[in-house]
Amino acid sequence: MIKVIVAGAAGRMGCRLVSLVRDSTALTLAGALEGKGHHALGEDAGEMAGAGHAGIPITDDLAALMERGDVVIDFSAPEATLGHLRIVAQHRRAMVIGTTGFSASELDELKSLGRQVPCVLSPNMSVGVNLIYKVIGEMAKTLGEEYDIEVIEAHHRLKKDAPSGTALKMAEILARGVNRDLNQVGVYARKGLIGERARGEIGIQTIRAGDIVGDHTVLFGGMGERIEITHRASSRDTFARGALRAARWVVRQHPGLYDMMDVLSLR
Repeated sequence: MIKVIVAGAAGRMGCRLVSLVRDSTALTLAGALEGKGHHALGEDAGEMAGAGHAGIPITDDLAALMERGDVVIDFSAPEATLGHLRIVAQHRRAMVIGTTGFSASELDELKSLGRQVPCVLSPNMSVGVNLIYKVIGEMAKTLGEEYDIEVIEAHHRLKKDAPSGTALKMAEILARGVNRDLNQVGVYARKGLIGERARGEIGIQTIRAGDIVGDHTVLFGGMGERIEITHRASSRDTFARGALRAARWVVRQHPGLYDMMDVLSLR
């Protein structure tokens, strides 16, 4: 059995991870983590997730858990995730990271630390989204300069970062497909008398409303036709199951920074 430590265990994703680990025949829950001062500290992780008593109290001390676990799964916050990865690197364990919203400097540190241990970093663990990652770059390359490119994403009202990590990765893949620098051509908001759409720009638009789990659409707009590829997540379980698949995979790998394309053999 692969021993899993769940970071952010009292959050929306953390609770689903705890529950699905409890249901797994290949994984077992070895620890549950939350930040210092969190209201759930000391609570049973299984009961917090609505999955029954697990005998695993939620703690704020990852270092104390490391000897019990094989892999840490983290969907928390950038600063917390970096702190967790430092500890994981010290103990030479594996890690799966689904956290988004990292600054450029945080991402640089994460990539450096992530290469020291087996680590999967992906803004979206969904199998469907990662299949979309594989095809949209080729679509952009084939369609070429005559098609405008837009990425539209929608999430629940509580999501803190925008655009989503998934939308940004889609935009990066699309930009590479047409040999553009996203930092130069990305447009994240439009308002007022903006004039004609600049040739070559890539739009990334954000919607926040209600309890939307996660919708992403890539739109290629040409003269006389429009191509849209949409992924809609109806449950967080699609991301949680992908993360568990990544956990089962990454514990068998050599140290290095991987993503879900590696996990799913899509390269």
